[in-house]
Amino acid sequence: MSIALAAIVAYLIGSISFAIVVSRAMGLPDPRSYGSKNPGATNVLRTGRRSAAVLTLAGDAAKGWLAVWLAQRYVPDAAPYAALAVFLGHLFPAYHRFQGGKGVATAAGVLFAIDWRIGLGTLATWIIIAAFLRYSSLAALVAAAFAPFFTALLLGFDAYFACVLVMAALLMWRHRGNIARLMAGTESRIGGNKA
Repeated sequence: MSIALAAIVAYLIGSISFAIVVSRAMGLPDPRSYGSKNPGATNVLRTGRRSAAVLTLAGDAAKGWLAVWLAQRYVPDAAPYAALAVFLGHLFPAYHRFQGGKGVATAAGVLFAIDWRIGLGTLATWIIIAAFLRYSSLAALVAAAFAPFFTALLLGFDAYFACVLVMAALLMWRHRGNIARLMAGTESRIGGNKA
């Protein structure tokens, strides 16, 4: 019962879409109505309000971290389930007609809460790919692929590994449009326009 309750609370925390909350608070249009229509920091940045994008990124990452930290502190056995639940909440938010983001920032927060070394390794992977190839989506995909590897390396094939593996698969699925554009050579580069 406590595990189920922890998962529900985590899902509800994850359902807070900071892209939507921050946009409303700052008088910006709904991020689901322009650009990629994805309620995430990258799309919010398209408004030209860098502060809004930063707040969105920080909020989405923080909620992932908070949900896992609370579970680890009060219901340790539920922590892996809370990790997956908060991620699912971001992807399919109950408060926003189940139209959520792709989960990159929330996943990062979850990974840092599970083990800071996993979070740091995954973040470093993202930074390296983004810096050299200048594709945010490709960096996210490669980082997602490495996250289960880092988890298994540091924690073994436990419940956290299963959680991270499912998260990675869902994140890749949410980026299927980006994958198609990467293959077609039309994906947007960081700091540039579509080819």
